[in-house]
Amino acid sequence: MAFDLSIINQKSRDLLALIPGYDPFRDAGGCWFNDGLAQLAIDFFPECLRHVEGALAGQPFVLERWQKAIVGNLFGWQRKDEKGRTVRRYRESLVYVPRKSGKTPLAAGIALFVLFCDGEIGQQDFIAAGDREQAGMLFRQAKGMIEQEPYLADRCRIYGGSGSSFASRSIVVESENSYLRVVSADADTKHGGNTHLAVIDELHVQPNRDLVDVFQTSMASANRKQPLMLLITTADFMRESICNEKYDYACKVRDGIIADPSFLPVIYEAKPDDPWDDETVWAKANPNLNVSVSLDYLRRECQRAKEIAAYENTFRRLHLNQRTETDVRAIPMEKWDAIQTEVSAGECEGRSCFAGLDLATTTDVAALVLLFPPQDSTGPYFVLPFFWIPGEGARQRERRDRVPYETWGRQGYITLTTGDVIDYDVIRRDINELGQRFNILEIAADRWNATQIITQLDGDGFTVFPYGQGYASMTAPTKEMLGLVVAGRLVHGGNPVLRWMASNLATESDAAGNLKPSKKKSTERIDGMVATIMALGRAMVTPCGSIYETQGMDAL
Repeated sequence: MAFDLSIINQKSRDLLALIPGYDPFRDAGGCWFNDGLAQLAIDFFPECLRHVEGALAGQPFVLERWQKAIVGNLFGWQRKDEKGRTVRRYRESLVYVPRKSGKTPLAAGIALFVLFCDGEIGQQDFIAAGDREQAGMLFRQAKGMIEQEPYLADRCRIYGGSGSSFASRSIVVESENSYLRVVSADADTKHGGNTHLAVIDELHVQPNRDLVDVFQTSMASANRKQPLMLLITTADFMRESICNEKYDYACKVRDGIIADPSFLPVIYEAKPDDPWDDETVWAKANPNLNVSVSLDYLRRECQRAKEIAAYENTFRRLHLNQRTETDVRAIPMEKWDAIQTEVSAGECEGRSCFAGLDLATTTDVAALVLLFPPQDSTGPYFVLPFFWIPGEGARQRERRDRVPYETWGRQGYITLTTGDVIDYDVIRRDINELGQRFNILEIAADRWNATQIITQLDGDGFTVFPYGQGYASMTAPTKEMLGLVVAGRLVHGGNPVLRWMASNLATESDAAGNLKPSKKKSTERIDGMVATIMALGRAMVTPCGSIYETQGMDAL
C-alpha cells in the first residue's frame, strides 16, 4: 500500500528532517506520518512532566527542537504489519549524543509516555543501565516526574527506590496490568520475558552484549504488535562492543547503505578529522549547547585537554562524540612524531644502557627495548626496540588485526620465529648477541610468564631485575616517560612498531594519582611501551656512568 507523503505539512516535514544526516522519507516505503500522534507525544512532556533536578526543577519539561524531532519521528510514523495491524514504524533507535545533553531525563520521559499513553495492555517495559548507580538515576527521574503530576500518580503505584532489590524498582499501572521496571546489567534478576519497551541508557558502559540480546530476543512475540528498543549513549572508544556494533549499523542506515525503515539513527558527533578545539565543531556535536551544556564549561574542558595529554581522548569522546582509538590516549602522537632524530645502533654501540623485557604470551608480541640514558642533564634518551612474534600464522594474524606484521618482518622491525608460538631460545640468543654489542647494565623483566628466561639470562651473566607491574613500580617511570615525550627527549627513530604501540597506550590511575600502563584499556599491543617504561624505571634509580654518576639523582 502506497501513501502520499507529500501531504505532510512543511512544519512537520522540517521538524522530522532535523535528524543529522538522515532522511526519514527516503526509505519510508509503505509507512505514513500521523501528525496528531506525533504532537500527542511531544505535548506529553510539557503537559504531564516536570524537571526533577537543577535550575529547572519543578518546571514543565519543554522539549528542544532536536528532542521534538526524535519524539515526533518515533511516535508519529506508522505502518501496516504482516497481520494488517496499524503499528509504529520504528522498532529500534540509537540516540547518540554527547555528555550533559539531557539523555537520562529524555529516556525517562519517553518510557513514561509509552507506559501511560501507548494503549497496550499488559506492558512489560524496562529502562536499563550498565550499572546500579546509573539505573538508580533513571528510576529517580521517572519517579520524580510522576510524583509531580497527580494525573500520573493516581494511575500507578511506585515500588522500591531505596532497597537492595533492583527488580523492585517498578512503576505499576494495575488497571492495565502493565509495569515499567528499572534494571541494571549487574542486577541479579531475569527480565525481558515479553518486552514491549526497552530503554537502555549509556550503552557504551554495558560490560557485554547480554542485556541488549535479552531484550532484543524478548520482542519477537507476535503478541507484541509494536515493541520499541531505544538505545541512548555517548561514544565508546574503538574496541569490540555492543555500542560500537549498534553505532556502525546506525551509520549505515543513516547514510543509506542499509535500507532499514524500522531503525531510527540519531547521531550527533564531530567527524574524526574535525578539529576538536573548534567551537563551531562543538556546536555541531552538542544539540543542547547553551541549554544544558555550558559553552564556558566546554572551553574549560578543552583547555584542560590541551594541557593534559591523557585527557584529550576523554574530552573528544564525551563532549564531541568522537570515537577515539583508546579510552584515554596517554601519548599525544603529534609530540611523538615530532621527535625526528634518527637512532643508529652503530652510534650506540659500546654505550651503557638498560633493557626492558616484556614477553606477554607465547602467541603474541614479545618486546625488548634498550634505553640509553643521556650524556648530560638536558640530553635525549635513545631507544632501540626489538620485537618477536610467531612466524606461523603471521599472515592470518595480520588480516585479523589489520597490523602489517609480515611487512614489518621483511623490513627487519620484527623477528618472525619458527612455529606457532614464540621461540624463547631465539629471544635469549638475540639478547646475548646484543650483550656483545652494548653494555647492558640491567634487564628489567615482567615477572609474569618469564621465570625460565630470567633464570637463563641470569646464568648467561646478565643482571636481571624482576619488575613489578603495579603502581608502586610503574608510576614514576610512566610519568617520566610521558614528560620526556612532551619535551622531545625520548628519541625513538620513528620505529613503526613502537609508534603503533605508543598510539595504543592507555593508562589507569588510582585515587592517589598514581599512574601505570593499562593493557585492559589499551585497544592493541603496548608491550614495547611497557618495556620502555621498565627500562626507564631502572635507569632512574641506578647510576650508570653518565649524568647520574657526576650529578646525582637531582639531575632528573
